Amino acid sequence: LFQIGSFTLTKDLFLMLFFAFIMLISGAKMVFGVKKEIQEKQEIKYGLVLLNGVIVGVLSGLVGAGGGFLIVPALVFFMSLPMHKAVGTSLLIISINSLIGFTGDILNLPQIDWHFLLIFSSIASAGIFLGIYLNQFLNSEKLKKVFGYFVLAMAVVIIFKELI
Repeated sequence: LFQIGSFTLTKDLFLMLFFAFIMLISGAKMVFGVKKEIQEKQEIKYGLVLLNGVIVGVLSGLVGAGGGFLIVPALVFFMSLPMHKAVGTSLLIISINSLIGFTGDILNLPQIDWHFLLIFSSIASAGIFLGIYLNQFLNSEKLKKVFGYFVLAMAVVIIFKELI
């Protein structure tokens, strides 16, 4: 995109730094954001749902990632979902996206490493059941902060990896 001295900003570097920047904002909002009272019954604002979906979709498509770290904060802060419901909803959305992506590659069946896919899916499934069990012992606010710190840490790792 441009060059300053020995530093060259390529499209790939820009996208990774943009991805990390979005992660920093998302993580900081989860860690340092103002605690908002969550109402049990609240009216669904479909325009806001649509806008959030478009924004998350565009950002995810732009950087090629973003499922959980974009969807969870959007659901928590803009849709006022409790953290546990936001995580579950995010996993459902990611699963649907992954299934759609997988069906797009269904013509490449011989190239799919089915052994690796089975192992990875089995471990992920075991992790899901472990997470469901641990869910009953976790406080929603603490979980939100831990997730926020994780997102912040990953953003810093990406920035260092890309710039150093």
